[in-house]
Parts: sequence; C-alpha cells; structure tokens
Amino acid sequence: MDSAVSEEATRATAAILVKGGAVLLAQRPIGDRLAGHWELPGGKVEAGKSPEECLARELREECGIEAVAGQQFAESTHRYPHATIHLLAFWVDSWSGELVLHARDDHRWVSLSDVESLRSLRAEVQR
Repeated sequence: MDSAVSEEATRATAAILVKGGAVLLAQRPIGDRLAGHWELPGGKVEAGKSPEECLARELREECGIEAVAGQQFAESTHRYPHATIHLLAFWVDSWSGELVLHARDDHRWVSLSDVESLRSLRAEVQR
C-alpha cells in the first residue's frame, strides 16, 4: 500500500469488463449505504489474500462468472463519510459463465462516453 494511503483505508478491487466497446457497471441496491450509485463490480480485499484472488472471488459471487484479474489499470483513494476506500482496478480480458448479478439492483453495459452521465461513486477509477 502506498505510504500516502492511510493504514485505516479499506482496500477494495474493481473489475473492468469490456464487451463491444462498453464497460460493465452495477448499481448498488436499495438499503445499501450508497444505494443507487453505479460502480465497477468488485469488493473488499480480505486479509491474507491478494487483490487478484479477491477480485476473482467477488466476480464469482456477485456476477456468477469465472474470471482472472489481468493487468492493474489504476488505483484511487477516496474518503466517504463512513470509510476511506483504496480502490485497485484491474482489466478482465476474458471470463466464462452467464452474467447474473447478485446483491445489485441493476447492471448495464455502458459506453465509455456515457459513464460520466451515471451517478457513480467517487472512488472509481482515476488514472
């Protein structure tokens, strides 16, 4: 972890899945602290596990797909009122299985030019 990143920050991963020139975004569900916001699928990095291992687990659990994290694309840190998130975003070049999102209200394949029009979370990828 970067020395500029607080030890109190929660490390999380995000998957950049691209299909037909669009990136997959998932919407946080009603009842969630950040309900309605759109984000790249992913989740927290568990102690003793690599970010890549955790991302593969989250994609299996949240999206119903088997995938391997590719090259790290970017990282960012954002302080929300409830927590500080240190996000590591990885390319996912290929995956298998049928995409079925769990624990999300919706998902969309969004062109890169349209991503900014959605209500997305601040900790998302900043390069």
